[in-house]
Amino acid sequence: MDADSTDFTPLSSSPTSEGVTVVVIAYNDAAHVRDAVASALDQGSTVHEVIAVDDASTDATGALLDAAATRDPRLRVHHRTANSGGCGTPRNDGLRLATGRWVMFLDSDDVLPTGAATTLLDAARTSGAQVAAGGCVRRELPLGREVRWQPALYREARTYASPTAEPRLVRDTLCVGKLYDRAFLQNHGVEFPDGRFLYEDFVFTARLLAAGPRLTLLPDTVYVWHVRRDSGAPSLSLDRREIANWQARLEAHRRVAAILQAAGREELVSAAHTKFVDHDIRMYLRELHTHDAKYQQRWWQLTREYLAGFPAHAVDAARAPARWCARVILASEAPVDLRRLIELATRPGRLLPPYAVMDGRAVWSRALPQVALDDILTKPVGRLPVTVTAEVRPGRRIRLQLRVDDLYGRLAEARPVTLELEVASRTAPDRPLTHARAPLGKAPGGDAWTAELELDIRQLAAQNGGHGHPEAWDLAVVVHCSDGTRARAAPRPGVRQLRRTVVPTWHGLLLLQPYCTTGGALAFRTDRGLDGVTRLLARRVRRLLT
Repeated sequence: MDADSTDFTPLSSSPTSEGVTVVVIAYNDAAHVRDAVASALDQGSTVHEVIAVDDASTDATGALLDAAATRDPRLRVHHRTANSGGCGTPRNDGLRLATGRWVMFLDSDDVLPTGAATTLLDAARTSGAQVAAGGCVRRELPLGREVRWQPALYREARTYASPTAEPRLVRDTLCVGKLYDRAFLQNHGVEFPDGRFLYEDFVFTARLLAAGPRLTLLPDTVYVWHVRRDSGAPSLSLDRREIANWQARLEAHRRVAAILQAAGREELVSAAHTKFVDHDIRMYLRELHTHDAKYQQRWWQLTREYLAGFPAHAVDAARAPARWCARVILASEAPVDLRRLIELATRPGRLLPPYAVMDGRAVWSRALPQVALDDILTKPVGRLPVTVTAEVRPGRRIRLQLRVDDLYGRLAEARPVTLELEVASRTAPDRPLTHARAPLGKAPGGDAWTAELELDIRQLAAQNGGHGHPEAWDLAVVVHCSDGTRARAAPRPGVRQLRRTVVPTWHGLLLLQPYCTTGGALAFRTDRGLDGVTRLLARRVRRLLT
């Protein structure tokens, strides 16, 4: 740990309280740090102390923390004299200065829900676990869309005697949303990498799992992770504009594998490799079209070199279509079929034609026959990466012309009959607002089906009324087949998707803008009247300035 001045004397490793220490780290975050600290102090008597580490901020962050400390003696502030360049060092500072038996981590732009610390502490005491973890919600601002982090791990309360009992634990790489026995961390040397190290959570989590703690997991939401899309500068880990970010992620993964390997946790090493294929490659691949050819070439080279060191079973254990993407990368020295790969990497994936079959096997292409798309000829139709293309025909009524491509003959076997469109607000993705349904007709050539339907603008206008901000809408298409199966897809935009239109409704003028998401799906933005036009122009100006 690097040397640095401190405002209060570091204490011994022995806890002076059975309560919880919450370590809050902050750097130039005067706009949000008070909310974070308040959410920690509002946990009540369970929280013995809050240690706020100011990583040499140059704005009002330090002064705000000092002022808050005068109002609550549980808050203690540690001012670093030099910025560490990352998140690991200030968290290590907080660990070194903590006095509670238990410790939690909180970032300055996030919050703890009411009762989170008590929920985790009760679970740890009841189960005898050294680590108690709960659900984390990833809240995208300003729209407020919420996505649960690793929901499969947190569907029900479970206790594991060791991480090897549930290898999927390597997928939860966040250090937040968890309560740790501080003595366990110290006794096993579990800490963060110091200095400017991106993805420090990955290394901390690997060291923790290598130490083999008893863990208890809860479905309760104990952490709210804020992702501010309107922020001028993304966080260190979310800033993926340069290839250096991918290199940092690869380095973090290498360290994870080495740590788990040294501890003899072979099951976890394999699970970490599979997670890399399932999650990391797919996440970066679907954004690859936003980068230039030089970035794409370098990303492909780095990824291929890293994947070459994976055992075959680790790639095979990944879910389709992630493993198909990995196999294509391994099979070609240079970037190939990027458009198809990017579409396949989306969620849900879309596999574009051509659909090659050789020797009775579904393969990626005739140019890469060694890349087998295993299971695609036997997978249930509802799990296939069906491709639906939507062309927008704007006007007083918004019509969508949709085309459904067959997929190695599998859809033809199921006999598609109708197409259903769901439109859901980003703020309520689980509650689709509007539905439209239309019959499917055979397209010329016999390898696709088409349908035309109308978007219910009235419902969009009513939902957008009175909000005072734009609304974003995601589209989902469900293909209903005569054998009872359903195939779900996110429609990809056709060539006419970028034209805006202003539609008169009973709720006033509605500005409607089709656009293509980062994942390549068709979506809509709506806004109200003249205010909406003003906001649109303001956003354009901000983008130009940025």
